[in-house]
This record gives sequence, structure tokens and C-alpha cells, in this order.
Amino acid sequence: MEIITGYTGKPHVTSEQDRDVNIGVVGEGSYVLQTGMQLAAEVSSNNEIKIRDGVLMHQGCTASIKKNTYDSLTIINGSQGMKRIDLIVARYEKNQDNRTEGLDLKVIQGTPAESNPVVPEYTEGDIQAGDYVADMPMYQVIIDGLNITEVKKVFEVAPSIDAMKKEIAELNSNMKVKCFRKTVPSETNILVDFSNEIAALMTKGNKIVDCICGATANSNNALVYGKTAIQATSDWTYVYARVNQNYYDGLGGTTTVTLLAIYE
Repeated sequence: MEIITGYTGKPHVTSEQDRDVNIGVVGEGSYVLQTGMQLAAEVSSNNEIKIRDGVLMHQGCTASIKKNTYDSLTIINGSQGMKRIDLIVARYEKNQDNRTEGLDLKVIQGTPAESNPVVPEYTEGDIQAGDYVADMPMYQVIIDGLNITEVKKVFEVAPSIDAMKKEIAELNSNMKVKCFRKTVPSETNILVDFSNEIAALMTKGNKIVDCICGATANSNNALVYGKTAIQATSDWTYVYARVNQNYYDGLGGTTTVTLLAIYE
């Protein structure tokens, strides 16, 4: 093992290590981060699009446009009576000779068509696998005749940790739990049907998130030690609680099975 974020007396941190750290935090995808103007596109003319400041993370590789600045991209003139879609990408490139790396914005020009123009192909690539080119699609530039009619964003903005914590808190605040209990004759294996109870919840407009078995007791022992599990269809049309009573001693009696329905 070797330290990454530490002074060792000589240069030692590699771009691959740095990308691995970012992938571990944000994921393997490609995202724009919530900083600055988030690389917003601005049509300056039918031949120029400005990409405002912000930071992106492309397969763990980060790049930025400095605050209060922009990158200018040239769009080739359209043709009268023709339509075209150009694609703006953030392109990672590695020089095959000296191994230097770069990440810059590029325009991939589409093919003109009288109708239904297609988005041009791009190189997906895998940076950590050693590919020399990997594109991150940013914007589709829709051109009709001589005019840019739309610049369509195609990237995702990664939520911040604070935003995710807030969203999780809101989701949790919407969650409710309903407890159902049924008492049935004790057997070595018990299958208790809670389908009607769950259906009644759903008919009131509730969405079922999950169902779990709660505490299970019988008339002879205080607690059932057997394995308890849920059997249910994906749409929660049928919901059963299965109790495998490993302790069963043949004394009969009854068993009370509890189901906890989590819904919103």
C-alpha cells in the first residue's frame, strides 16, 4: 500500500489514483458538479456557443472552466432547407507517444438532412481501462437551415452530499409504517396471507415501499425462533408471511404473526 494524500519527499500521485478516488466518491459515470454556472451553454450567434464556468467529472477525471470565464465553440454554418444536429462533447485524450492527458470541449459535426437528422456518433471509451479517447456528451445543437434553434442539455448534474442528505430526510419523513397481526393455529410451517390488508392500503392511494416480518409469538413459547420471511409479488398483489417453526414441539396452540408494511 502507498499513501496518496501525503508528502513522501518526491512526486508520487498519479492521475489514475486520483480518478479512482473520485470514482469511489461520485461513481463511474460522467457528471457536471454543482459549482459555478454548471457549464451552462449560451448561444452567442449562429456560429458561436459559449460554455460558461463550472466543473465536470468524466469517469473520475475532473476538468473546469475558470469562474467568470467561458470557452467559445465554433459551429459550422448550416444549409438553407437542411437540418443538422451537432454534438458538443468533453473529450478526454491521451497522447500515445508521451502519455500526456487532456480534457477539452469539442464539436462533432452532424450530417445534414432534409428531415430527421441524426445525432453524430461519439467515442464512449473507458479512461481507467487505458483508452486513448473517451467522450462525454454535453449538448446537442439543433440547426434548422442557417439558424441554431435549440441547444439541448444531455448531461447529468451530480447532486451534492448536502442535497442527497436533504432528499433522504424528505423521503424518510414521508414513510409510514402500518402493523398487522394475525393469530393462526401453530404448525411446523405457517404461511399467513396479508394480501387483503396490503390491498386495502393501496386502494387508499398509498404506495408500498416494503414489507417485513415483525415479532412472532405463540401461546406456548414467548417467542418463535424459526426463520421468518416475506413472500410477495413485485406489485404487492399477494403478500404472505412465512414462519418456519424450527422449535415446534407438537403442543399445538396458536401463533401470532406480525407484518410491518412500509408505505408512502
